[in-house]
Order: sequence, then C-alpha cells, then structure tokens
Amino acid sequence: MFGVWTSIQLWSPRRRAGPAVRLGLLLAALHLARIGPVAAEPWIPTPGLRFDIQFTKPFDLARPVDLLELDLFDTSAEKVAALRARGVRTACYVNAGAFEDWRPDAAAFPKVVLGKAYAGWPGERWLDIRRIDLLAPIVEARLDLCRAKGFDTVEADNVNGFENDTGFPLDRDDQVAFNRWLANAAHARGLSIGLKNTGLLAAELVDRFDWALVESCYRYNECQLFQPFRRAGKAVFVIEYTQNRRQQSRYCALARNDGYGLLFKRRKLDGWLARCP
Repeated sequence: MFGVWTSIQLWSPRRRAGPAVRLGLLLAALHLARIGPVAAEPWIPTPGLRFDIQFTKPFDLARPVDLLELDLFDTSAEKVAALRARGVRTACYVNAGAFEDWRPDAAAFPKVVLGKAYAGWPGERWLDIRRIDLLAPIVEARLDLCRAKGFDTVEADNVNGFENDTGFPLDRDDQVAFNRWLANAAHARGLSIGLKNTGLLAAELVDRFDWALVESCYRYNECQLFQPFRRAGKAVFVIEYTQNRRQQSRYCALARNDGYGLLFKRRKLDGWLARCP
C-alpha cells in the first residue's frame, strides 16, 4: 500500500503570526546568507539516539532526549541554545514540498508554483518542485534560518509529491532531482538532513540523505523500504500513532529486529511520548 504517504504526514502547526512578526521573520529568513563560515562537517544523528518531536502544547522540553525536532519558525534561537546547553541536539521542521499560507514567508511564493490543495490541511497546497529556480531562494532562506538559529539538522517534509495528486505532472525523476538538490543545499549550510516518508526513493537517495524519519510504516507494513539506510549505517526513526499497548508491543519487536528507533506519539505531536521498554 504505497499510497500511505499521501494521507499520513506529520502534523504541522497552524498558529498564525501577526503582521509585524511575519514581516520580521521574512526579512530575517531572506537575509541570512551572510551569517559566517559553514562548519566543515555537519552533525549527523546516529542509530540508537533518543529522538522526540514536538510541535504543539503542552510541550515537555525537560524530558531527557538526544535529538528533538521542533518547528523552524515557532522556535527561537534562545530555545535552541538552551537545549544545546543541556546536551540536546535539535532538528528543524521545514515544509519543503508544500505551501502553507500562515508562514511568515508565504508572500514570497510565486502563484505559478502553487498546486492543488493538500487534502485535510486547510491553507496548504502542493508545490511544483520542478521549478527549483523559483523555489530555491525561499527554501534556501529557510535553511539559512535553520542554521542561524543553531539547529543541527533539518527534516524536510512533503518530499514525495510525485506520489500525490499535486496538480502538476510530477514524476519520479522530478522528485529525485528536487530531493537531491535539497540535500545538497542543506549540506552546503553545514546541516545534515533526514529523508521523510519517501520509501519508494530510499534506495536512490540514501547516498544524499543522512538519516530517515518515517510515519506509520509498521501499521502499513512498509518499514522495509528504509533498510537501505540501516545497511548504510544510518539512523531510521519511526513514529507510530497508537496508544494501544498490544500494538505497541508488536511494533517494538519489529523495530528491534529492523534496527530502527521507534516512538509513539499523538497525532497533534505534543509533549506526550511513549517508547519501547
């Protein structure tokens, strides 16, 4: 059932910033290319790290974790620095393949790249990822902001548009080209990058992406698509959205056999978390 990624996506925040905040963040994002030299080697998550992801209240940022994913725009540099001081590495969430009308840089997207509405997510539309020439300045500004705030790595969402009804005739080659460009752009800024929910391309992209994040793959029996990452010694983190203890126990046994890091979350991705015993 390879179409699972069409409907199973990370929850993204729906808070809308005021005009002054939107303008300030937009200007910051668009002018961060001159933020100094890039580190020679990015930090890369390794198998066995304790991973967590939180986008909504109530947060639990005091929990012991090794890698915490937070929203790029909603997280301050001060918060990232405070986590770093405690030894917590951070990943920034960036929606790379879809437009969100509440983001501070929404006005920067040309209308020609906006496709069909993303089903189930008001205000969100697919992007024409073939137009790297138009998307590059916007996406690169977001990556600059990720680096400037002190994040260690980036998780780019919706990089599987070719599997969905986007309104554009995207094919596999279009997606591979965009995803490879995206990985190169992250690396150029000293950021490692995780491949999200794009199992059909995992074998082709494992050489460019540093780790992987997958949702509900045990539920839909698709986790084996990410074995190329494990064979390459790279971390794979799996999120399953269940609080059923019997399901959790079954998924934990599978994850241990596959060598994946497994966590259980609520769909709103707040501070609640359960792990395998």
